[in-house]
Amino acid sequence: MKRFKSAGQAQRFLSAHDGISNLFHLRRAHLTAREYHAARARAFEVWSDISGLAARA
Repeated sequence: MKRFKSAGQAQRFLSAHDGISNLFHLRRAHLTAREYHAARARAFEVWSDISGLAARA
């Protein structure tokens, strides 16, 4: 809880973060460069869908 003002704030952040954290944690050593770039591109597409950033632009 180093930078959180309360336990509730930490819990809200962690519960929101849990659903998307696996999008960006790729095992780079287990993928070719092409697979890694494709996986990153898919992750950012999913992130923009979840966050609604594409709809705002």
